[in-house]
Amino acid sequence: LQWLRNPGPQHEKRTLFGDMVCFLFITPLATISGWLCLRGAVDHLHFSSRLEAVGLIALTVALFTIYLFWTLVSFRYHCRLYNEWRRTNQRVILLIPKSANVPSNQQSLLGLQPLKRNSKETIV
Repeated sequence: LQWLRNPGPQHEKRTLFGDMVCFLFITPLATISGWLCLRGAVDHLHFSSRLEAVGLIALTVALFTIYLFWTLVSFRYHCRLYNEWRRTNQRVILLIPKSANVPSNQQSLLGLQPLKRNSKETIV
């Protein structure tokens, strides 16, 4: 979520949003189309020509191959963008340990106040 809130390149966020919308629409359509093609192939095997059944099975295989290829390429692209973003946008906070010799009122003057930790931060 931090990547989505980052004011970085909007093109990457639009691409992710567009791919998510396409995935939500294409998945049910591919599933229904594949089921209908296979159902038609079964009907053609029982009542009519085997050549049409083989054609419908080939159509189903082509449909799912294209769908899986698009899904894998899209997923790989977005994973690569995310890993590149993680590599170039790291937040590091340096925590200075509380010294036993310095009184607490001097620690606040020196800026040695305990810092609230955020789960997204790297502690060094």
